[in-house]
Amino acid sequence: MNAKFSLGRLLATPGALEALRESGEEASFFLSQHASGDWGVVDSEDAQLNDQSVHDGTRILSAYILQSDVHIWIITEADRSATTVLLPDEY
Repeated sequence: MNAKFSLGRLLATPGALEALRESGEEASFFLSQHASGDWGVVDSEDAQLNDQSVHDGTRILSAYILQSDVHIWIITEADRSATTVLLPDEY
């Protein structure tokens, strides 16, 4: 993995863990994508904000669609102390 920023402490909500389990996918895959700057299915404006956030130290949000068609978000806090995998309705 070619990480562009620190993920800090890794956290996941129960809903996200259940969605990943049901889809047969691993959080580590999506965390690797997030850390390498692949923001998933965010729109171009949010992708640009994420690119800027890598350099200015603000919050980073990626969005991915699991094989089960469930959406997950990954949010890295501005201070890079933690990264959380969650479902959008858990935000």
